[in-house]
Amino acid sequence: MPNMETENSSVSRAEELKALANEAFRAKKYSQAIDLYSQAIELNSQNAVYYANRAFAHTKLEEYGSAIQDASKAIEIDPRYPKGYYRRGAAYLAMGKFKEALKDFQQVKKLSPNDPDAAQKVKECEKAVKKLKFEEAIAVPESERHSVADSIDYQSIEVEPQYSGARIEGDVITLDFVKKMMDDFKNQKCLHKRYAFQIVLQTREMLRALPSLVDIDIPDGKHFTVCGDVHGQFYDLLNIFELNGLPSEENPYLFNGDFVDRGSFSVEVILTLFAFKCMCPSAIYLSRGNHESKSMNKIYGFEGEVRSKLSETFVELFAEVFCCLPLAHVLNQKVFVVHGGLFSVDGVKLSDIKTIDRFCEPPEEGLMCELLWSDPQPLPGRGPSKRGVGLSFGADVTKRFLQDNSLGNLVVRSHEVKDEGYEIEHDGKLITVFSAPNYCDQMGNKGAFIRFEAPTLKPNIVTFAAVPHPDVKPMAYANNFLRMFQ
Repeated sequence: MPNMETENSSVSRAEELKALANEAFRAKKYSQAIDLYSQAIELNSQNAVYYANRAFAHTKLEEYGSAIQDASKAIEIDPRYPKGYYRRGAAYLAMGKFKEALKDFQQVKKLSPNDPDAAQKVKECEKAVKKLKFEEAIAVPESERHSVADSIDYQSIEVEPQYSGARIEGDVITLDFVKKMMDDFKNQKCLHKRYAFQIVLQTREMLRALPSLVDIDIPDGKHFTVCGDVHGQFYDLLNIFELNGLPSEENPYLFNGDFVDRGSFSVEVILTLFAFKCMCPSAIYLSRGNHESKSMNKIYGFEGEVRSKLSETFVELFAEVFCCLPLAHVLNQKVFVVHGGLFSVDGVKLSDIKTIDRFCEPPEEGLMCELLWSDPQPLPGRGPSKRGVGLSFGADVTKRFLQDNSLGNLVVRSHEVKDEGYEIEHDGKLITVFSAPNYCDQMGNKGAFIRFEAPTLKPNIVTFAAVPHPDVKPMAYANNFLRMFQ
């Protein structure tokens, strides 16, 4: 009898925890919700709803690998529970795995034949898979591909007399031009395609000449600023410049990847960053993030935005230029800066990173993939990635990497939204910096950037709140189908 009572009290306590988790979820406190669902699961591990709900919270944090795991567990417990398939399908979709997503949505439709939403998802998913197959069929082999950049002659493009926006006189991109362009963007005006081509093509030439790992020298007494993900939040980018000054030789920046996607002002962000690079190459350094890739841009809005604001040619051109972005930077041989994180094997040297052939779409495994996708974990050693790509690495991995490469005591990375805009982990040897406040207009987080001063390069972290922007929702240019899941 006591056993039965204990069991009943565990089940009812688990339900209480689920209710608290649901409240945290509604308040957009997704990490807290995950923690509470986990506590409920510890008390009652055979409830499919707890796993499906936790999967949804993982999806909100872009932890798609964990979401797939939880949804699969919900299906294992109750193979007739539609929400399990639905949550897993949504996570597969977010990773661009349309074929796997389609199978799950078909199962939802089978289990809920009268659900119009499920029928719509299957229809849209079938369309996406068909399109994917068609694109695969007509794809030109890598070896036969011609650079779209070589086919563009921007100088022959006429600028209409009625165009009143920013103009580049001759070949030189000046600060006056960049300021005028940013002001036009602020007022939701477009830049003429001729000048947009000029900026992107000039940036391409500069980036192509760089190694995959760039060494940056900061003279004594001078400072240097590192920013994390911006994700198309142009008005927050303007605020960073307001708070910390415009990029210049005296005020240099490194933007650590994920300039685009999610936010619906990604074209404005990327043209601004590229224009500063053209104006003064040592004023701004740019590192590739996992979102500087075709597969991500197709799903998370950048491709649609480029098509809408510029043209189809620009979609191809940006994809080409993103493949030229360096993968990591080292400040004064002390601080290692990378978008994602470290590696699945020990002994990786800076010279190995320098020799990565980066001029391609990011592969699904290997050093380049791990640099762009990995995340730190609190436990030592290595573990599977919450995202389903890359891996999780512990403090011991960070420490060994720094020692093996005679670096100082710090890895700076981005890639993860943080409530305060930053987080210090791994015994102070790793800092995550994220510069998109109130990410996707819903996370309520602060943004941050790090200022380093030579010679000590002690990190000085500055946090800031989101600023208002015109009423264009995040993912406004993404496929309607994908927006349903955001």
